[in-house]
Amino acid sequence: MSEMGTDVKVVVPYTPSNIERCMCPQCPVQAGSVCVQEGIGNLKNEMKSSGEGAAPEPQKVPGVYCSAGSAACRDLNPNKECICKTCVVWGEYCLQNATPMMYFCNNGKAT
Repeated sequence: MSEMGTDVKVVVPYTPSNIERCMCPQCPVQAGSVCVQEGIGNLKNEMKSSGEGAAPEPQKVPGVYCSAGSAACRDLNPNKECICKTCVVWGEYCLQNATPMMYFCNNGKAT
């Protein structure tokens, strides 16, 4: 909430820089996901084929869920510990003030 009592929207831009800095690929929630592992394996090629300064389609990126929304992969384990709070993107955009605040892969993008 702002000082005047209105809600403040949190927006994390979906950019190549945020994709590269994202901690989601190292998250225990995704560690056992075959779908995510395939996405991580393809990510470098997706980034290259998107062109300079462009980002691949969100469903092809196993991360930046705080920006793009819930994971396309359905084999994640939300019972594992989320590491969102360790991510530089989380800190830079003050996602401790967002809704949801963590588990964006399961709960959707930060607002």
